[in-house]
Amino acid sequence: MIFLITLLCVIAFSFIFKAPLEKAPWAFYALALVLVVLFVCREGLGFPVYIERPIFYLVQKCTVATALFVVVMFIGVFSDQSRIRRYLMPVRAELSILGCLMALGHIINYLMVYLPQVMGVSATIRTNIVFSFGLALFLVLLLVVLGATSFNAIKRRMSAVAWKRVQWFAYPFFLLIYVHSMLFLLPPALNGSGTALFSVAVYTAVFAGYLVARSVAALRAGKAAGQGALQGEAQEAAAH
Repeated sequence: MIFLITLLCVIAFSFIFKAPLEKAPWAFYALALVLVVLFVCREGLGFPVYIERPIFYLVQKCTVATALFVVVMFIGVFSDQSRIRRYLMPVRAELSILGCLMALGHIINYLMVYLPQVMGVSATIRTNIVFSFGLALFLVLLLVVLGATSFNAIKRRMSAVAWKRVQWFAYPFFLLIYVHSMLFLLPPALNGSGTALFSVAVYTAVFAGYLVARSVAALRAGKAAGQGALQGEAQEAAAH
């Protein structure tokens, strides 16, 4: 339920704050970093529960970051003529960077929790945790690459071909987020946790919906390319 509510809020945020995000993205980046720092230092700062729980839970569980990535990926499946795509495409990179920054709190928090256990090779560590930790490290690597190449300063230094090749990694990155989440949600869901089961259903619906939408977009692009090729051949034949 929390992820679903967060996703709806992030969608609303993307539309409402589109203009200021496009004009002053660094203000939003700074705010995200401040939130991450406060989250990491929360124990020493002694925040009251009513502030710590609702805000920092969203950082700790990577809920906001995941919701931002969902919005970023879904923007790409709309057609070029779509009003949603035309409106949000100018801030797609900014939303992606915000997602990467918001994920830092989640990464730091669980790195401090699970790294000592994994390095200690404890016999009590569950297999899914070890596998998920390794997967998380790979996700962090992809996060750094995709986040860095979202900045215009770096993008301008890359060729168009190289940049598109790097951005292709966004697809496995997005799908691996789902796998990573399921490694932690499925065990309690299978043990009868209604909350975890609902979360599994929501995540599955969102990510399956993206796969369907992405497939439709690919078919649409292929059909358009085929029609363009046929028109080109017809024009060439008419010229002769």
